Amino acid sequence: MAEEEQDKNEKTEDPTQKRLDDALKRGDVVKSQEVNTWFVIAGATLVLISFSGGMGAGVTAILRGLIANSWQIRVDGPALPHLFEMIGGKLLAVVAVPFLLLMLAALAGNVIQHRMVWSTETMTPKLSKISPAAGLKRQFSRQALVNFAKGMVKLLLVGTVLTALMWPERRRLIALAGTDLAAVLPLTLSLALKQLGAVVAILAVVAAADYLFQYRLWYERQKMSLRDLKDEFKQTEGDPTIRGKMRQVRQTRMRRRMMANVPKAAVVITNPTHYAVALQYERGMDAPVCVAKGVDLVALKIREIADEHAVPIVENPPLARTLHAAVELDQAIPPEHYKAVAEVIGYVMKLRRAVRR
Repeated sequence: MAEEEQDKNEKTEDPTQKRLDDALKRGDVVKSQEVNTWFVIAGATLVLISFSGGMGAGVTAILRGLIANSWQIRVDGPALPHLFEMIGGKLLAVVAVPFLLLMLAALAGNVIQHRMVWSTETMTPKLSKISPAAGLKRQFSRQALVNFAKGMVKLLLVGTVLTALMWPERRRLIALAGTDLAAVLPLTLSLALKQLGAVVAILAVVAAADYLFQYRLWYERQKMSLRDLKDEFKQTEGDPTIRGKMRQVRQTRMRRRMMANVPKAAVVITNPTHYAVALQYERGMDAPVCVAKGVDLVALKIREIADEHAVPIVENPPLARTLHAAVELDQAIPPEHYKAVAEVIGYVMKLRRAVRR
């Protein structure tokens, strides 16, 4: 237990991308319930503003039709279930779009916080979830205390703002007792929208603050100790499969870069069957630079690209083998090979001048 606490205190290093990706796969993501609540309440406010009139008219039409034709409606035997199905179908048609918007708002509250996660790890049975000691510890944890304080702050803020909004309307509310029902509904809707607007504004601030707090908790939970970093490095860099893939990626990128540089070469020196070395040289350069080299199939590809771009190809097997062994990519040739390479480049330049004439 002491070792676990010590390791927790040593987690001072920022998490790596692999650590964050692993947390996402486990379903350990940033999640603020206040953000979900805000989206649902904001969606409900939008539904009331946009669809309250249509929903009210639709429900009124259904009830008016039932009352007007009540003497014709049969409720005996199988007619009663059929009546309920008909009324339910009509009500569902009236509220379908608003209900869909509320579902989308609830879904958006989760999606906006993190990308979609499909993980069964959070549903895996664990003894810590049913342990009374662990449950008691969660009840008095820092998170529980923060949630309690957050609830009290929300209650205080919302209560204060709603009281300030409704206090000037107290006489009108008292007078509603003797007002016609047709006049009560518009006033009730207006006051409800005013209150919901205030609640949405308050909860927007609370949700933003809570999300930042939850993100900070989540990020601190993902931090790593030096031992974690070393273990992860061993797992990734020490895995032969990963090393092989990384080496393959590096080789592929290097080969593409080489082939892209072949058209820039002044000459390609080859051993006709095995080696090819492409050298770039321009006036003002201290020495020719190797821009591509290879053997067998790579050498063949270098020669093909050189042919396509009219880069001179000179067969000199000893020089090709020597340069291939002595010169790395993007490096100038060693001084001991200046004379041999200068003769080749001089020969190529003479051929070019002869062709121009």
